Amino acid sequence: MYDILIRNGKIVDGTGNPWFRGDIGIKDGRIVKISKISPDAEAKQVIDARGMVVSPGFIDIHSHSDLPLLVDGLAQGKVRQGVTTEVIGNCGFTLAPLMSKMAKEDLKNELEEFGLELNWETMDEYLNLLQKQGVSLNVVPLIGHGIIRKSVMNYDKRKASNEEIKKMRQLVRECMEAGAFGITTGLIYPPSCYADLDELVDLAKVVAHYGGFYATHMRNESAELYQAVEESIDIGRRVGLPVQISHHKVCQPDHWGEVDRTLKLMHRVRNDEGLDVTCDVYPYIATATGLSAVIPEEYHEGGKEKLLAHLKDPATRKILLSILETQQGPRGWHNLFISSVKTEKNRTAEGKDVQTLAKERGISPADVVIDLLIEEELAVGMIRFAMCEDDVVRVLTDDLAMVGSDGGALAIDGPLAKGKPHPRNFGTFPRVLGKYVREEGVLTLEKAVQKMTSMPAARLGLMQKGILREGLDADITIFDPATVKDMADFKNPLQYPVGIFHVIVNGTIVVQNGEHTGKKPGKVLRKS
Repeated sequence: MYDILIRNGKIVDGTGNPWFRGDIGIKDGRIVKISKISPDAEAKQVIDARGMVVSPGFIDIHSHSDLPLLVDGLAQGKVRQGVTTEVIGNCGFTLAPLMSKMAKEDLKNELEEFGLELNWETMDEYLNLLQKQGVSLNVVPLIGHGIIRKSVMNYDKRKASNEEIKKMRQLVRECMEAGAFGITTGLIYPPSCYADLDELVDLAKVVAHYGGFYATHMRNESAELYQAVEESIDIGRRVGLPVQISHHKVCQPDHWGEVDRTLKLMHRVRNDEGLDVTCDVYPYIATATGLSAVIPEEYHEGGKEKLLAHLKDPATRKILLSILETQQGPRGWHNLFISSVKTEKNRTAEGKDVQTLAKERGISPADVVIDLLIEEELAVGMIRFAMCEDDVVRVLTDDLAMVGSDGGALAIDGPLAKGKPHPRNFGTFPRVLGKYVREEGVLTLEKAVQKMTSMPAARLGLMQKGILREGLDADITIFDPATVKDMADFKNPLQYPVGIFHVIVNGTIVVQNGEHTGKKPGKVLRKS
C-alpha cells in the first residue's frame, strides 16, 4: 500500500539525464519505487501524470522569504511555482541573531506592519518559531552578515576592532551550530558594505570550519563587476570554502556583455585552482530592492534615523539631488519604478516610473525620490530595468548557473499581497520552463530541471533532495510542459503561474490540481 502513486509520468530525474517513462510510489515521506508499477498496486492517493513531467521539487537557492514565512507559512507564491525547498537569509539579510537595540528596533518596525511581535533573538529561536508555526515547504537557513555586523557595530562605517571581530565570529559560530548552511553578504547594503576584506575572511573562516559556504551580493554589478567577482573568489581562496555568486548580472548598458568575462573567470578558477565557485540567476531584466539603495552608503551611517535626518536637511538634500541626477539620471528615470510604499498617501505611486511621477508632481525625478523616502520613512520598494536579455540568457545557459528567484514567498491576496512586487516572486521557475525551454529552446527540459533541483541540492549538501531516486525524500513537482507559464508581469504581478498541477513536499500533497491544499509538511532543515 503506497501513500501516493504517481502513474504514467515523463520522469525528469534532476540529474540532467534524458527523461524516461515510469511510475513513482511514495510511502512515509520517501520515494520507495520508481519503475513500471503493477496495475494492481494499491495506494491511498493516485495521481495520473499522463502528458505531464514528473520532476524533483524545485529548490530556490536564493530567496528572501525570512519574514513572509513567519507571516504566512503557506508560501503560496513559491509552492505554486513548484518550489519545495526555500533558501533564506540571502544578501546579508536575516531575522536573527538580534543582539543590539538597533537591530531589534529596525525589525520591530517591519513586524508591526503585519501585526507580529518580536519574540526571538537567536538563530535557534527564530528557526524553532518557524517550525512551530508550520511551513508548506522546506526551509534552509543562511546567516546574514548584515545582521551580524549590526548586532555588534550598528551602522558604524569603520574597520572592526579585534574585539568586535571576536564578537561577530562568536555570533557566526552560534548560528552555524544552530544549523545554518553558510553566510551571505550584501555588499551594496549598509552595514554590510562597511566591511573590509579582512573582516569577511575572518567570519568566513568560522563558516568553513563547519563545512558551510559563502554566498554574496557583490560590491558592484556594473562598471566594477569583474573586480567584485575577483574579491568574492579571493575570499573563498583564502579560506578554502565554496563561493556562490548571487543573482549574477551586470546592471549598466555600457557594461552589458561583461558577464562573459566573469563566467570565464569562474570556469578558469574551478579548472586551474580547484575552487568551487558557482552562481545563480533569475530570468528577468529588472532588479528589485529598497529605494534607499540609491542613496550613497556614507549617508546610511548611524542607521535609519540618521539617514532620514540627512534627507530632511536642506543643505544635504541639495548635495543628494546633484548626486542622484549624476548617478541615476543617465540610467533613465523612466526605468526606475516604485513597487511599494507604506502609506495610503503615496499609494498611487505604486507601479509608476519616477519620470512619470516627476511630471505629475511638477518636480524633478530626484526630488520625487527624496520626498518618497521621507514621507514613507524609507519604506519604499523599487524595480529598475537595468539588464539586457542577452546577458540573462548567457548566464542562465552556463553550466555553473542555477536558478534562484531573489524573491519572497508572497501571495495574491491577504497581507502578503501589497504593491506591485517584482514578478519573479510568482513566476521565476515556470518562466524558465515556459519561455527559455519551450518557446526559445535555449535550454533543454532536462538541463533546466537540473538547474532547479540537483545543482542547488549539491551546493547545499542536501543529498536526500534534488533527485528522483528510491530512498530519497518525496519532494516532487508535476507540471504540463506544453502549458507551464508565468502569468505575473510588471504591470500585474499578483498572479500565480499556470501548468504546475501537483506539488508534493515530504510525501504530502501541498498543491493538487493547481490549488493549495493548506497542508504544512515542510521542515526547517539544519546543517548537522
